Amino acid sequence: MGDRVRVALVCSECDARNYQTTKSRKQAERLEIKKYCPRCEKHTTHRESK
Repeated sequence: MGDRVRVALVCSECDARNYQTTKSRKQAERLEIKKYCPRCEKHTTHRESK
């Protein structure tokens, strides 16, 4: 228990924080997923915020 941490995903184009998800604490690199951004109204790359 406690091996996952919550992270916010930020749109790479408009910097809107649209999604929250979890990832493993052991994962060193930042999460990067293509998701729909309602502010841009298109699919963009969303990265884990600091």
